Order: sequence, then C-alpha cells, then structure tokens
Amino acid sequence: MNRLREKYENTIVKSLVEKFNYSSVMQAPSIEKIVVNMGVGDAITNSKALDDAVSEMQQLTGQKPVVTKAKQSIANFKLREGMSIGCKVTLRGERMYDFLDKLVNISLPRVRDFQGVPKTSFDGRGNYTLGVKEQLIFPEINYDKVNRVRGMDVVIVTTANSDLEGLELLTQLGMPVKK
Repeated sequence: MNRLREKYENTIVKSLVEKFNYSSVMQAPSIEKIVVNMGVGDAITNSKALDDAVSEMQQLTGQKPVVTKAKQSIANFKLREGMSIGCKVTLRGERMYDFLDKLVNISLPRVRDFQGVPKTSFDGRGNYTLGVKEQLIFPEINYDKVNRVRGMDVVIVTTANSDLEGLELLTQLGMPVKK
C-alpha cells in the first residue's frame, strides 16, 4: 500500500473527525480523483507536438492519456471543431496516491522561488486546482529530450463539502500551502 494512503487511513481520518466533529469516520473528506490536463496549442500546425505531450504525460502518470478535441471552431486561432488540441489523464486509487506523493514531496519543492501553493485555488466545494508552468519539475522527464516546455493543470477532486475541509485534508496530506 502507498505510504500516503496509509497515512491518510491511519492518522488523517482520525484528526479530521476530531477537528470537524463528524459523527462517523465515513464523513471525513477523502481524495476522489486527480485529473492532469495538458493543452497543446501548437498541435494545430504540428501534430508531432501532441505525440510528445502524450508520451510525456504517460511518463508522469503511468497511465495512457486521452486526447482531447476542440468542442467548437475558433477562426482567429485557425481551430476547427474536432481537432486534437490536448490530452488528459484521470488518476484514481494507487496511481492517484503515487502521483500526489510525487507532486507534493519531489516536484513542487523543485520549483524555483517556491513559497507554497495559494489557498485561493479552491472552487467552493473543496476541490483544488493547481497550475504547473513546466513539466521539467517532475523527475521522470529527461531535460535533454524535451522539445518544448509545456505547462499543465492538476485538479484534485475531494469529497469535502467546503474549502476549509478540503484545505485541511490537503495540508495534512503534506501539500505546502502559503501562510
């Protein structure tokens, strides 16, 4: 079992139940899934860029990404409906905990001038969205083989009812939050 999941089940659930006065341990918020999304704008003119993004995403998450397509045409961007413009992965279970552990303990501390993630990135229902400016902060990515630096969005979906509960869950899981 993953060490982050073990920590959650053994210690974090008990402290959340105490802090928020839940009547059952089943009311304690948990992480439902993590969605990693990478938009590849230059895939419109260069289809190899999308292939590179897909292979990098697969290295990061250990799961094959789904290619996302444009929902509508935008003439100014020379974009037509149905064109492939990005990729995303939905992580659950062990892979989700592995990715979160790697993100919190290895990747985020590698960001230059990093003071923590902002508290304001919650959506009102306890879900957290984090933007990563470059994929190079992950240890799996070989710097020499990267053609282009790409950013990605990491959405952590929790079962928390409020931002306060979600924040407490993520801080106890080790997410470095700005003071």
